[in-house]
Amino acid sequence: MLVTGAARRVGAEIVRHLHAAGANVAIHYRQSAADARALAGELEALRPASTLLLAADLLQIETLPQLVTATMARFGRLDVLVNNASTFYPTAFGSINRQQWDDLMGSNLQAPLFLAQAAAPALRATGGLLINIADIHGLRPLRDYGVYSLAKSGLIQLTRMLARELAPEVRVNAILPGPVLWPEAAAEAELSPQRQQQIIDNTPLQRAGSPSDVARAVRYFACDAPFVTGQILAVDGGRSLGW
Repeated sequence: MLVTGAARRVGAEIVRHLHAAGANVAIHYRQSAADARALAGELEALRPASTLLLAADLLQIETLPQLVTATMARFGRLDVLVNNASTFYPTAFGSINRQQWDDLMGSNLQAPLFLAQAAAPALRATGGLLINIADIHGLRPLRDYGVYSLAKSGLIQLTRMLARELAPEVRVNAILPGPVLWPEAAAEAELSPQRQQQIIDNTPLQRAGSPSDVARAVRYFACDAPFVTGQILAVDGGRSLGW
């Protein structure tokens, strides 16, 4: 299994859940080397020789096949690819610039496309699974986050496209988290405590979720859904019902 953006937060929880289910895990990270090493150490203590650390900038698309090659060299196969890595920050319409476009589209859409393309032969060989971690705002754009929302919308469509392109050998699904974990730089992301509470108030279940909620959905697709492909699963406490 290969998970991008896996050193921390939701990605790390996905890794823990699938490792507990018996998977060997390639942990991709960009800058969070210490967190990646700590996570690998935690998992190696449970099951030796079960992890691989992969450092890469996913915007450098020419290097993406190396992630697949390294995973195959370490474990001999690739059964699951989880495109989890993401960049999130506001881009108010009227002041969007090329750097923001390249960064947000690159991490949220371009990298998943090209990594899926690189991984397709290995996934076909194992009858594998590809999971894209999108966002409910790919369905309902978030005000002032237009480029991010557009990229996640593209990722949802990429999921459907790949489900057709890679069938029948490979299943492809997407998970759309809602309010499961606030950005660490919440102030920079313009998510004040008051705004966070407003989001919770407008969520039918009246609470935030957790990274484990997303990880359990990933595990469902990986372990319990052999006849499910092309599906878009919101894990959002009902927020996508309307707000």
